[in-house]
Amino acid sequence: MKKILIINGHQFYPVVAEGKLTRSFIETATQTLERKGYQVKTSEVENYDVADELEKFQWADAVIFQFPSNWMGLAWKAKRYIDDVFNAGRGGVLCVSDGRSRSNPDAQYGTGGLMGDKQYMLSATFNMPKASLDDPNQYLFEGKGLDDLLLPIHANFRYIGMQKLPSFASYDVLKNPDIAQDLQDFAEHVAKHI
Repeated sequence: MKKILIINGHQFYPVVAEGKLTRSFIETATQTLERKGYQVKTSEVENYDVADELEKFQWADAVIFQFPSNWMGLAWKAKRYIDDVFNAGRGGVLCVSDGRSRSNPDAQYGTGGLMGDKQYMLSATFNMPKASLDDPNQYLFEGKGLDDLLLPIHANFRYIGMQKLPSFASYDVLKNPDIAQDLQDFAEHVAKHI
């Protein structure tokens, strides 16, 4: 039986970002995985115990990090969660080092992770339309794709050795939403890749 940790990366902002959409994605993933017979645990970046989170990472076969994009990245509480948990896991729980040695300081930075038998999936919600990505004529992202935008987050999980699963995104969630379709697509994505 697979064991899955789902992290709620939402940071509460009254009126503008109360977390309902993020919770809907987490509920969809949980239901999809439980129907497959998987065990699911959840965490929230608003309230966590670092020691408990390290135990969850050790327990899990895969992690889904569900978050809303906040100014093209993570909200500060989601970043703080990664900083707190991953730093506490240095030295033997999540990683042993940055992977280099003093005799070869240029070799393969970021390869000291201990979570190599585990996988992770990033799932984000965005206000931007999907057309903003992968098009060099679009002003803001200059032709970059979803995983280019998410690279710093991918690098955090890869630093501890986790293997990347295909990312998922829900676009245009404020101005032109199709949430029912997005949730259905997400359920299919989770079922296929985990």
